[in-house]
Amino acid sequence: MIQFLATTQAGCRRLFPRHLLHRTATLAFIAVVGQLTQTPFFSVAKADSASRPNIVLILADDLGYGDVGCYGQRIAKTPNIDALAKQGVRFTQHYSNGPECSPTRTALLTGRYQQRVGGLECAIGTGNVGRYDDAIRLAEQHELGLPVDHAVLPSMLTSAGYRCGLFGKWHLGYETKFNPMEYGWDEFVGYLGGNVHYFNHQELSDLHVLFRGRQPIERDGYMTHLITDDSIEFIKRHKDQPFFAYVAHECPHFPYQGPGDKDKVVIEENWMALDSSAYVAMIEDLDSEVGRILKTLDEQGIADNTIVIFASDNGGFAGAADMGPLRGSKGTTYEGGVRVPLVVRWPNRIRGGTVSDQVCVTFDLTRSILALAGADQSHLQLEGIDILSHVADQRADVARTLFWRGRRAKRTWTAVREGDLKLVRKLEDTKVQQWLYNLADDLSESNDLAASRPQDVKRLELLIDHWEKDVRPLR
Repeated sequence: MIQFLATTQAGCRRLFPRHLLHRTATLAFIAVVGQLTQTPFFSVAKADSASRPNIVLILADDLGYGDVGCYGQRIAKTPNIDALAKQGVRFTQHYSNGPECSPTRTALLTGRYQQRVGGLECAIGTGNVGRYDDAIRLAEQHELGLPVDHAVLPSMLTSAGYRCGLFGKWHLGYETKFNPMEYGWDEFVGYLGGNVHYFNHQELSDLHVLFRGRQPIERDGYMTHLITDDSIEFIKRHKDQPFFAYVAHECPHFPYQGPGDKDKVVIEENWMALDSSAYVAMIEDLDSEVGRILKTLDEQGIADNTIVIFASDNGGFAGAADMGPLRGSKGTTYEGGVRVPLVVRWPNRIRGGTVSDQVCVTFDLTRSILALAGADQSHLQLEGIDILSHVADQRADVARTLFWRGRRAKRTWTAVREGDLKLVRKLEDTKVQQWLYNLADDLSESNDLAASRPQDVKRLELLIDHWEKDVRPLR
């Protein structure tokens, strides 16, 4: 009995399968335990819903650091995202946890380095293909995806009384056991893979990837618009209770199809073909869709109690995206592969027009979101910081030590940033190259300091070695 009475949210999650962990049942369980113990250990669940903000996370796919106006874009017009920055904070040194899609999304869902999971250091290939040795092994075992028990979003938000919806791209596993609904989402409408045709919603494989919940569906419409439509409907239905809407756009990931390109022939042979005019049209349309969500929040009277987060999952695709002053692109651990836009509007807490130079990374958003929801984090081993409270409280910037590693075939990109120093390493077959940069005065990573600062190189190499031992996968 004592052990039962001491059960926390973590215990509740163990008692109930995640996909059955409905908000009402969870809160009822917590209320009973609270009465028995006379201890309001989860008082936030009893708080007025208005005291906890709604959270909308809009994640673009392959958006380059310089692809929006407030980050220097001069061709594509992005007035809605720019307005969001004027109303909140724009981060100049925000990083994705990985240089590709699946790795960053893993870090977002787990709040930890994706390397700990195993098999997800590279985007899962079209049709559930592993792209490096560890991922290939897991795919053969039908285990290539994010294990449910590693994820903290949305299960912890659900247990904190939030309704959680995912709309758009998943890319964390094709197998039935990796369907988003198994993780505690109340609603999911989107596709399981990494990219689909924007109009017929098909991958390059014969595998059907468009789902509503656990059921495959077929729809008409432009993918970016459909993702927004579903997100808006979710917001309207749940405006009177705390909600978390994860708006996971495909845009501007290839195939490059603007909203007016329905008749454009896109087949396997030209799936990744560059089209600059289509790319601009896609970004401008994405901005319009952000505007539709912001307008909905205003019309529903909940804008002042809703935090809106806009970010990208990794750097832009080489040749298509604008990385601004940064070197490199998606797939590398140069700045252009991992430094991405992050804009956040938090009404009445973060002053409009704020620009933050604080170094931060995707899994900082995980901790921030859970903190905003009042979720109990005491039993979690999150590796990020509460970056939103950091800015809202106007704290001084602090130095961070962050790591990246991405694997594909026989190529591995690795990097560590400690303060302003960054060591970048590329391993291809057995050939190793590495470079040292001081980002404080060399944002474009054009001046290699490795030869002149061997002690710094050695120290950063040791940091990487210790980190790699620490994050060895559990499977």
